Amino acid sequence: MSTNRAAMLEKLADLDAQHAVAVAGGGEKYVERHHARGKLTARERIELLLDPGSAFLELSPLAGWGSDFTVGASVVTGIGVVEGVECLISANDPTVKGGASNPWTVKKIFRASQVAEENNLPTISLVESGGADLPTQKEIFIPGGRLFRDLTRASARRQPTIALVFGNSTAGGAYVPGMSDYTVFVRGGAKVFLGGPPLVKMATGEESDDESLGGAEMHARVSGLADYLAEDEHDAIRIGRRIVARLNRRKPELRTRDACFAPGISTSKQGGHRISGDSSAAFAEPDADPEGLLDLVPTDLKEPFDPREVIVRVVDGTSERNGRPFDEFKPLYGTSLVTGWAQLHGRPIGILANAQGVLFSEEAQKATQFIQLANQSDTPLLFLHNTTGYMVGKDYEQGGIIKHGAMMINAVSNSTVPHLSVIMGASYGAGNYGMNGRAYDPRFLFTWPSAKSAVMGPAQLAGVLSIVARAAAEAKGQAYDEEGDAGMRAMVEQMVEEQSLPYVLSGMLYDDGVIDPRDTRTVLAICLSVIENAPIKGAEGFGVFRP
Repeated sequence: MSTNRAAMLEKLADLDAQHAVAVAGGGEKYVERHHARGKLTARERIELLLDPGSAFLELSPLAGWGSDFTVGASVVTGIGVVEGVECLISANDPTVKGGASNPWTVKKIFRASQVAEENNLPTISLVESGGADLPTQKEIFIPGGRLFRDLTRASARRQPTIALVFGNSTAGGAYVPGMSDYTVFVRGGAKVFLGGPPLVKMATGEESDDESLGGAEMHARVSGLADYLAEDEHDAIRIGRRIVARLNRRKPELRTRDACFAPGISTSKQGGHRISGDSSAAFAEPDADPEGLLDLVPTDLKEPFDPREVIVRVVDGTSERNGRPFDEFKPLYGTSLVTGWAQLHGRPIGILANAQGVLFSEEAQKATQFIQLANQSDTPLLFLHNTTGYMVGKDYEQGGIIKHGAMMINAVSNSTVPHLSVIMGASYGAGNYGMNGRAYDPRFLFTWPSAKSAVMGPAQLAGVLSIVARAAAEAKGQAYDEEGDAGMRAMVEQMVEEQSLPYVLSGMLYDDGVIDPRDTRTVLAICLSVIENAPIKGAEGFGVFRP
């Protein structure tokens, strides 16, 4: 076994453990209590909602990692196929503090709403939440109003919103069904009111009970908030599926024969992103075994690796229809950035992949041209990151590295074809921006367990601080504390190293999930299918390119 493979397998074992924490929700005690009440968990509800044998691409499963809140942020979000329609699904986890929303819950749902908007997806909310986590209300109340705004705007865009209410949906949470296009309430389970009996008693002196104030039957017969009254949770899910079946949803353009990623792709019962391949679609499997992806990333990210070895294990292989798996563009120019055309599950894609880490002026200009070409042909782009950033130094500054880097970032910023990003190794400095990092709104961004992202590498950042401190001491005529400097550099290096790790970034929702490299092809295929729900059209113009 290679050193690289052994290191990656160790990281993947840890990743499985981290995903298991998210899947566990509130833990065995609270799951058992929930089941004892005759209720399904969030993930069980999702599994029953989805078409049999179809996939569920979970988004942000490690949200809140490293914070004081339970990993997963008390909500499960992702994309799944319901009655042949790709839908954004959001499910409160009532085993975690009754499904109460904390600051990370809000951010996670914001991200899910963005995915639904950009990709023209219906939204299905599986509701059971006690509302806001009151101790953190100051971090939730003001930004949280966007949750309801997003629902109403989705409806205005004709992106259907469906709420299946299984339990509590109180206070502000009552507006989730209130602002959804379709609502299904479970008899004896759903409780939807702005203020519960204790609050009503305090505010008005009125005596009331849960059912008369906000029960499912009352809302179905009296208030009209419930469109459908379900007998139990299974019935609510059945009704939800029938609602989707009647939406008359069709993709605006179908670039391949596949309508969605439903056939033949399934997800493991363990959560996370281990997803098997689609054996039924008409495309050639990769020419090289995806298992080999575990051998490619060096344990020391300063060592380069050839991204062509990644590409050949991710894209469709050689076939009579497809020809070569990867048609490289400008292979002899700007060689530390690999660009070219391929197909992935039969869908066309343009690829930009860092080869040697550093981006020079030639690479930036090459990338700019390639992005423009992709926009002319309405071809989605895939960015594979392993970059330490743009090159620095007198010769490079005089050669125009700033304006050329700006040109590349301009192209990325104004490109309107869908972008997908995968951070394989390093993604430092402005290289992260030029390669379509999170700040540049890729449709989806995933990281490998080997990924690291920061303003610069730990040693470089610590070294810069040391140089600045040394210069300050010299300017004051003071002796420099070499022992203190060594301690400072070690502390900074450790801090930056820890803050650059994929779990930290994923916990802050700077990606859509940390994935096993071997799943990259299938995850990207799902994403490419999802983006076809909205028209794919390249930019008609870019910002000013400085000559």
